[in-house]
Order: sequence, then C-alpha cells, then structure tokens
Amino acid sequence: MFVNRLPAILAGALLSGCASSALAADSARRPAPISLDTLKSATQTMSTDAFEGRAPTTAGEEKAVAFIADQFRKAGLKPGNKGSWYQNVPLVENTASPSQMTIGGGRTPLVFDYRKDFVANTYQVQPRTELAASELVFVGYGINAPERGWNDYAGLDVRGKTVVILVNDPDWQASDLNGRFGGKAMTYYGRWTYKYEEAARQGAAGALIVHQTEPAAYGWNVVQSSWTGAQYNMDDPDNHMDQSKMVGWLTQDAAQRLFAASGKDLGALVEAAKQPGFKAVPLGTNVSIRLDNQIKRQASRNVIGVLPGARRPDEYVIYTAHWDHLGRCDADPSGDDICNGAVDNASGTAGLIALAEAHAKTGAADRSIVFVAVTGEESGLLGSQYYAENPVYPLASTVGGVNMDSLSLAGDARDFVAVGGGKSELDTYLGRALGGLTVKPEPSPQAGYYYRSDHFSLAKKGVPMLYAKLGNDLVKGGTAAGEAWQTRYRAERYHGPNDEYDPTWDWSGALHELQIYWQIGRDLATGSAWPNWNQGDEFRAIRDRSRSGAAGQ
Repeated sequence: MFVNRLPAILAGALLSGCASSALAADSARRPAPISLDTLKSATQTMSTDAFEGRAPTTAGEEKAVAFIADQFRKAGLKPGNKGSWYQNVPLVENTASPSQMTIGGGRTPLVFDYRKDFVANTYQVQPRTELAASELVFVGYGINAPERGWNDYAGLDVRGKTVVILVNDPDWQASDLNGRFGGKAMTYYGRWTYKYEEAARQGAAGALIVHQTEPAAYGWNVVQSSWTGAQYNMDDPDNHMDQSKMVGWLTQDAAQRLFAASGKDLGALVEAAKQPGFKAVPLGTNVSIRLDNQIKRQASRNVIGVLPGARRPDEYVIYTAHWDHLGRCDADPSGDDICNGAVDNASGTAGLIALAEAHAKTGAADRSIVFVAVTGEESGLLGSQYYAENPVYPLASTVGGVNMDSLSLAGDARDFVAVGGGKSELDTYLGRALGGLTVKPEPSPQAGYYYRSDHFSLAKKGVPMLYAKLGNDLVKGGTAAGEAWQTRYRAERYHGPNDEYDPTWDWSGALHELQIYWQIGRDLATGSAWPNWNQGDEFRAIRDRSRSGAAGQ
C-alpha cells in the first residue's frame, strides 16, 4: 500500500516545486470564483421530493439530467457529446421478489425472512431464477489472488453450489497498513463487487456475504435500503447468464444460526479464514430460494459538458460526480420513503456545476476541461464504467481528473485526506493546492473508499484520478466534532430518507474543497505535463500502455 507515503510525497512536492513550469503560471493561481449561491441552490433543488430520490430510469432522472444540462449551459459549457449534453447508458432494471430462504440438511431446518434475515437479487436477466437444495460451502473471504499467494477456492469445485463469504480482507483488523492485503486498508478483494465476480468466475450458483458492520463499514439498514427494490446493471446481449443465479447478504445473526444448524462454529471458522492456506469448508447444508423478477430495459444518461481548450483542445482534464441516488426506499417512522440524497450526492453534483461555472468565468485553459455527471454509481459505478468503456474523449488523451462524492458540510477543517493517497503523481498537484492544510493518512482505510466511487472506473483504465476531501479536524470543534458529525451522518442519514437538505449546514468546508479541486484542475489544464501512477501502483502498467501510442510520446 502507498497510503503511508502520502505526507512525505506532498511535503516533497511543496518544498521542491518539481511540477512542470506551467504550474507556476500566474493565470492558474488566481482564486476560484466559486459561487456559494450556485452550490446551495443546486444541492437544494436536486434533493427536493420533486426529484423522487433521483433513481435511474425514473421521472426523477428526467428532472435531474435536464436540470444538470441546463446548469451546464448557463455556466458557459458546450454540450460534451457531439453536440448533445447526454451519453446514453443502456441499463437493465430488475425488481426481484424473493421467496423465503430455506436451509435444509442440517440439525434443524431453517427459514429466513426477506429483509429481516437476508436480501437477495440476481444479475441474470430472466423472469425467474431458482436454487433448489444448492449445497452450501464456506469459502472464507472468497479471494483468489495468486499474486498475493492466496486462493480460497484452491482445489474446490463450486459449480451448482452456493458459497458463503466474509466481507473485507483477511487482515482488516490489523493496526497498521502492513499485511498481505494492505493491513487494515481494504483492497478491491474486500469489496462485495469483487466477491460476487469471483464466485461467478468459479461457477457458483449462488453467493451470500455475511454482513458485519465494522468490516463492511455500514450497518444492515444500508444493505436493506440499497439491495431492495429496483436494481440496475449494464444491459448485456447474453443477459449476464455467466453470473450466479442468486447473490445476496445474510445478517450476522442469520449466519450464526446457519452455521449452528450446520454443526459449525462461525467464530472459529472466521479466525481460520484469516490464515494463509485456509481450506474451504463444506457446511453439509443446502439452500433453496426462488426469485421472481420484473425486468425493464431502458437507457439512463450521463450528462457531459466541456470547456474547450484554447491551445491543446485535444487534451482533456476531467471532473466527475454521480447525480443518482436510491429513489424510493424504506420509509422512516413518519412515512417518508424518498431517499433524497442531499449529501450523497446532490452536494457533489452541485460542486460539479459550481466548478464548471468557475472555470468558465476564468476563461478557457490550454487543455479542454470535461465535466461528467454520471448515473448508476449507487448500483455499482455503472455510468462511470460505461464512460470508461465508451469514452467520449480518448482516455489516452485524458490527463487526469478529480472525483467528487459528497462534499464536506460539517464546516471548514485544518486537515485534508487523499483517499488511497500516494498512488499517483497527482499528489504533487494536490500538495500545491492545499496551502497550509495538514495532510493526514486516510482515517478509515478499512472501508475501501477508493474502490467505491466513480474515479475507480477511470483508474482501472489507467487515467490518474484523485479522490480527496477535507478531514475531520474541524476549525470549530476539532477532531471530536468532525468525527461526531461523520458518525451521526452514517448512522442517521446515509442511504436513508433523512439525507435531506439542511439550511443550517456550514458550507465553508465545501467551498474550501472546491477551491482545491478548482486549483488542481486549473493546474492540469494550463500545464503540459502528463502525470502518471507511481511506480509499482496497480494502474501504472495500464497507463503506460495507453500512453505509449499517444501523440507526442
């Protein structure tokens, strides 16, 4: 892992001034004309009940993308996709109605209730999927990583079977960042998306992840709200028939009952799964479940605007933020069932609009600056994935960029955190933009945030992307106040109906963040350098290959 190197990297950048000479251009150093009114009004508008939580392919989407396109136009951008503000993203929507989940073959038959004990869905696009007495196998963390000397599927044939998997990585409880899987920092192997992908590659008919709040970094309420109702995936000519028939989550309580009925000790097996050489354990029980699926195919949309470059318009700097949220979700005690997504991510999309306005007011830079409001982040980074696989602007000619996912609304802070920091030469640009802020390591690397937002889609294709935000050491109240704000947000608002616009928010932190994002983008767009991933980073070879054939190399 590179996280521990971040403070030293930034300090070196600030002291040495080693960035390209263009970074010192006076025109790139003026303060950003960020409009607080734009920021507030756009956040408030997109998080009203009229937008119905901005779920893809709904009436809420229609309002959201039309609003963003109009704001881009008013800001002074040009339509970013061959004269259009939109890039169609073909999606398939599936609303599953699972039966009860029954467990047989053990000491005691079990019946699990949907939402209370489990959630389940399918990536396969067909009216019904079903498991009938599918044998259950505990595969630990469900990781196959030959480069790390780890394979939880070694010698195992899971075709037709259902695998039970732990969330996160084997060393997530480490006290530092040293370990086969980055110590307490989650790698992509710890993400639920990877675990389902690997289960499908292994031929598993079903895959169930055991939910635990600490290693997952969110409670069961988040799983409930995110995994019930309409679910979205990329449309696929083969209907995703190479995927497992059923994917889902079990509560920890349900998992304990399952293992007890199987005559196994869940706690002991969890400990065993942390050790190299762990061997999967057949549970001697089976699972049955039926999913009746309502399927709808419909395109969602990314919204794209561009500020064309004055000297090198065929070189691009990119900003991203996702406009979507969950739509209608579990109602709160008052009956409110709209997940408005004010912080997540009306605030980030408003920041995208405010940055577009600020860059346009400053005037064209040497390079073009692209602003992409993407769809489907909450469903697995679908809009950014589609853009990365079908780029409007060539990725080899995309210099780098910044992603915004939830602005800081607790007030200004004294520190700044680069999520997954120390990965690329963009840290030099971040260091220049930070001024006197203290750089701190990522406070929750075990949550795997670098793999949970839209920058990751572009990073996987080699484009250097920065995901950074203010830390928790608030100017008013210090670290205790900052951590308390984050704890309350995660417990009371995140992915729930309470994530609504609050007129009492302190916007000073959000403005500070946007000033930094503006400066980074301006430096990239007025410079001539091509920042890369650091040597040894997982994305370096991809970038080197993409740039090897680019003009001027």
